[in-house]
Amino acid sequence: MKAEERWQARFRAARMTLPVWARLAPARAVYRCNISGIWEIHAWDRSTGATRQVTSRPRGTSHAAIDPTGQWIWWFSDTYGDEFGIWMRQPFTGGPEIPAHPDLAPGHPTGLALSSAGTAAVGRSSRHGFQVLHFRVGSEDRPAVIYESREFAQVAGMSLDGSLIAVSHSEHGDSRHPALRVIRPNGQVVGDLHDGPGKGFSGVRFAPMMADRRILTLHERRGRREPLVWDPLTGEQREIWLRVPGEITADWYHDGRALLIGHNNRARTELFRYDLGGGGLTPIKTLHGVIHDAMPRPDGTVEYSWSSGAHPPVIRSSDGGVVMNQSGPSAPPSVPLEDVFVEGPGGRVHALVSRPESGTGPYPAVFLLHGGPAAQDDDSFLPNVAAWVDAGFVVVRVNYRGSTGYGSAWRDALRGDVGHIELSDVAAVREWALATRLVDPERLVLAGASWGGYLTLLGLGTQPKWWAAGIAAVPIADHAAAYNDETEGLRAYHRALFGGSPREVPDLYAASSPMTYLDGIQAPLLVLAGENDPRSPIRQIEQYLEKLAERGHEFEVYRYNAGHGSLVVEERIRQMAAQLDFARKNVGL
Repeated sequence: MKAEERWQARFRAARMTLPVWARLAPARAVYRCNISGIWEIHAWDRSTGATRQVTSRPRGTSHAAIDPTGQWIWWFSDTYGDEFGIWMRQPFTGGPEIPAHPDLAPGHPTGLALSSAGTAAVGRSSRHGFQVLHFRVGSEDRPAVIYESREFAQVAGMSLDGSLIAVSHSEHGDSRHPALRVIRPNGQVVGDLHDGPGKGFSGVRFAPMMADRRILTLHERRGRREPLVWDPLTGEQREIWLRVPGEITADWYHDGRALLIGHNNRARTELFRYDLGGGGLTPIKTLHGVIHDAMPRPDGTVEYSWSSGAHPPVIRSSDGGVVMNQSGPSAPPSVPLEDVFVEGPGGRVHALVSRPESGTGPYPAVFLLHGGPAAQDDDSFLPNVAAWVDAGFVVVRVNYRGSTGYGSAWRDALRGDVGHIELSDVAAVREWALATRLVDPERLVLAGASWGGYLTLLGLGTQPKWWAAGIAAVPIADHAAAYNDETEGLRAYHRALFGGSPREVPDLYAASSPMTYLDGIQAPLLVLAGENDPRSPIRQIEQYLEKLAERGHEFEVYRYNAGHGSLVVEERIRQMAAQLDFARKNVGL
C-alpha cells in the first residue's frame, strides 16, 4: 500500500466509542461510530445483536445519552457544529425524532442527567448565563429553572430515582476548580463541597442503585485528582487513598460495593478494582497503551476501549474477549512511541516521539501541540500522527505545563504568563531534539489545533527563527477578540485563567495574544478555520489574517463549513492532505 493510501485508510477505517448501556436495561446501549463516513449515534441491542444508526445529519452528531430504563435515546442537535441547539429524543427501537421538551429553549449544552423516574435535568448556557432546568419527560408542564448563575455551571449527575441532582458550579469565580452542590428537583440545597482556591471537584457519578444517594467524585486535596465518596444527606465523606503514582479516574461497579479505578501514568493507562468493604486494590489485566473509556458490566467484567500509538482502537473485555467491532477493513498499524524526559524551566517535561520506520536522523519534524490546555498527549492511536510519520516526519508531542496527567500544580502552572510558559517547555524539548540530532534545525514545523493552534501562532511570533513553517488549526489569535464571540463557558474559563475579563486585565490578555506578536512572524503559515466554530470564533481569526495580509506575509487559509473540527471523515482527510502538502512544500520534501 502506498503511503498516501495508507494514511487515508486509517481515517476511513471503521471506529467506534465504548457502548454505554442503560443502568436498568444492560442489554441496550448507544455508541458513536463513523461507519457511514460521518460520526453518528448508533444503538445496539445486545440481546439480539442488532444495531442501527440513530442519527443521520450532514455534519454529524457529537453528544448522546440513553435513559436508565433503556426506553429513550437522547442526542444534541446543533447547526453545522456551532454547538448551539436543543436536545432531541427517539425511542430505542426507532421512531420519530422529537424535541426533549417543546418549551426547552436552545442554548449551549452544559450537561444532561436522566433518571429512572422519567425526569431530566438539562444544563444550558446563553449570553444571559447558566441554567439547570428540570422537567418530566413527556409532560406539557414548562421546565422549571432549579439553578441559575452568571458564573459557569453544569449538570454533573442525578440519582437513579431522580430525587437528587448534582451541579458543578463556579459561584466563587473559578471555573477551572469547580465546587459541587446537590439540590432537589425543587431547587432546595441538600449539600455543598468546596475546598477553597485551587482545589476543585470533578468526575461526578451517583451510585447505580435505586435507594443509594452516595456520589463518587474526584477531589484535589493532595495535589492530584483522587476519589471521594460523599453522602450529601448525612455529610459523610470517604476519601480513597491509593498508593499509585499519576492521575486517577473512578467509576462505580454495578452493585456499589467496588470502584473501577483508572490510573494514568506517563501517558499510559491501567485499570484496578477497589473493594470498598476491605480496601483491596486488584489489577485488571489490560494491554499496554491507553484506556479511552471503561465501564463495569453487571456480571463483574469490565469493558473498555483501548489503543496504542502503534495499534488501532478495539473494544475489549477484562475476560480477554473483543466486545464489538464494526465491519470493514481495519486501520493499518503505525510505529510505537518513544518516551523522552527533558529538564525544562518549570520541571521535567514529558514528550512523546514517533519517528519514521526508515531512515536516520536528523529528520524533518513536526512539533504537534495538543489542545486544551488541560489535556494530554498519550500513547493512543491517532491517524493524523501516523500520517505525518508516513510522510517522513518525526513527530514530537510535548506535555507542556498546563497539561493534565502530571498533578494539579503542573496543570495549573499557566496563571500569569499564559502561552509563554507552554512554549518555554516546547523550547526545552526542541533543544534536546537538536542536541541529539533527532531533528533537522532547518526543517521544523510548528503545528497544533485549538489551544495547540493558538500556541503555534504565538510561537511563530515569539520564536520566529526556529520554525520553517506553521500550521494553526482553529486557533485563538486574539484572546480579547475571542472572548467577545465565544460561548459563556469559555468566557468563564478565560476569566479563571487570566484572573478577570479583558476589560479587567487587558494587559494580560494582550501579552498572551498572538496578535501582539504578529509583526515578528517570518515563517509561512497555514490556518484552518471552521465557519461555525464557537470555541475559536472565525471573526478573530479573520482579523488576524487581515493584519498579516497588510504586512504582505505569506499564508494560506483552509475554511470549512463546520465547527471546532469536523465529524465528516472525508473532510478530515482533505484537511490532513492540505497540511501535509503545505509542510512538504516548505521543508523541501
